Amino acid sequence: MSNKLSVVTGGKGYVGFALVKELEARGEKMRLLLRTDSPYLDEIECEKFMGDVTNLEELEQAFEGAETVYHVAGIVDISGTKDKQVWKVNYEGTKNVVAACKKCGVKTLVYCSSVDAISINNVMNVIREPESFNPDLLEGAYAKSKAAATQYVLDSADDDLKVCVVHPSCCIGPYDNNNTSSVGTMLSMYLKGLFPITLDFGGYNFVDVRDVAKGMISAAENGGNGECYILSGYAHTIDEFIRTLAYVCGNKPPKIKLHKSMIVKLLPQIEKVFDLLKLPPVLNEYSIRKLCENCNFSCFKAKSELGYKPRTLEESLEDTVEWMQNNEIVEKEREAKEEAYNKLMREVEELHEEQKKLESKYKRRIEEIEEKAKKEYEKINQN
Repeated sequence: MSNKLSVVTGGKGYVGFALVKELEARGEKMRLLLRTDSPYLDEIECEKFMGDVTNLEELEQAFEGAETVYHVAGIVDISGTKDKQVWKVNYEGTKNVVAACKKCGVKTLVYCSSVDAISINNVMNVIREPESFNPDLLEGAYAKSKAAATQYVLDSADDDLKVCVVHPSCCIGPYDNNNTSSVGTMLSMYLKGLFPITLDFGGYNFVDVRDVAKGMISAAENGGNGECYILSGYAHTIDEFIRTLAYVCGNKPPKIKLHKSMIVKLLPQIEKVFDLLKLPPVLNEYSIRKLCENCNFSCFKAKSELGYKPRTLEESLEDTVEWMQNNEIVEKEREAKEEAYNKLMREVEELHEEQKKLESKYKRRIEEIEEKAKKEYEKINQN
């Protein structure tokens, strides 16, 4: 076991818990900065410090004696209803983390940003780490706050404090203990037969949360000072994602494939359901636009400099499904949310039937027009 102390902010969250598990597996000495405790952390050998990233004094106490700080704490929100809180935690909180690191003599800071902090100004090209981050080029408080925080961290690098920033894409994998991942929620519903749909549009880049954890540790050990690294996996269409999930579960792919126009029509119901579940909506106008953007993120730099090796989508989904099936506590928490999804899925199926009827109607109308045109053409030729 290493005697060097690592502090993790946000160790109770999805990425944070995966990082804590990886640090524990390596025998690292840890202190977790937590706003509240969690029973999931009882199995982890670590020191717990109750505090908040928005409180500089608490951070200074938490970072005392630390050699490395992994700053993972943050708010992921695309609903637009928590913008002030998002900025306070994601940006102001990160500024506090940097200040506390410098005051406490921390040697290395690894900040967990997001690919959402990267401005995508192309359609087909490969997306790599930019030279700078400009929140004005982005949409939404989450992306803007992450970009601003990223630039602040990079500008804070000096001879006394090495800083690295990592940019995960959409995380999947085990350890979603708090049921905060919308993707994880959908996976759970699919396992219960309550998400029998796929989409005929959009896609994203999915990465295993365990690979992100390993990438963060490698960034601390091998990353360059003032450098950022995209920790992505592989780009897949949403239909490919759902079909791979079906294959992993031994099921047939969903028969219902929704068009973009249908999803847009269902947005009010979808947002109401996620509001009931107290989860950020997995689909809204913003996320639909994101699904249609270029998601071809390159992790070449991380592979070259950090030895980063992302696993395949199929492998990640296999482990996620196994973890969900074996984690009874998480399943009990999710069961309370099924009825809202059930209602939404019934509305989806009704809308799909409506779409098929409309398509049949239009098809008959086209056939009638073609038949009429054919008869008119024959009349003209007879004359």
